[in-house]
Amino acid sequence: MENNRLVLFVDSQNVYKNARDAFFRENDHHICGQVNPIALGQLICQKTKPISPHLQQIRVYSGQPDASKEPRTYGANYRQRNAWLKLGVYVISRPLRYPQEWPKVKAQEKGVDVALAVDFVTMAVNGDYDIGVIASTDSDLKPALEFVYRRFSGKIRIAVTAWRNNLKRSRLSIEGLNVWCHYLDRNDYEKVADSTDYSLP
Repeated sequence: MENNRLVLFVDSQNVYKNARDAFFRENDHHICGQVNPIALGQLICQKTKPISPHLQQIRVYSGQPDASKEPRTYGANYRQRNAWLKLGVYVISRPLRYPQEWPKVKAQEKGVDVALAVDFVTMAVNGDYDIGVIASTDSDLKPALEFVYRRFSGKIRIAVTAWRNNLKRSRLSIEGLNVWCHYLDRNDYEKVADSTDYSLP
């Protein structure tokens, strides 16, 4: 397995929202856009050429609702998180931030991208992966991506993944750097979709 360990870093809400934007309508059921992290990691391994890497670890980063403010949403999040943990996924949660205008203004994720970026860099420095893949289009992750690319060029391979359809092809990229993107289409989504309704107890 030497030089063959792949770690997938998943920005959960970003992946979910972008899947809905790419493949579904606004009023489609809320489960549309969900993915199974293990299936996603396995698909990325299949698409990583010329080698077939070992899926070393999957790390999912997500916001966590406040149980007292949004008990139903918290319950769904709790059940989804536990399902991921049972699959062997590492789940890193950060509390949602509730603005003074809530609930008129939605709660916001805070620190999720920072947690992912810190882990992406730290694990590269520690030699915890040979191939690091970020599943997100959040531009706040560019500094971490650029650091690992420049600091470990030739030692660590990095890549990103993003959904695409006939009209949309948005991805995380850095000008002047050749960062590979695993574009995933609707057929790919169907292979990794999670149809579980976590809102049901």
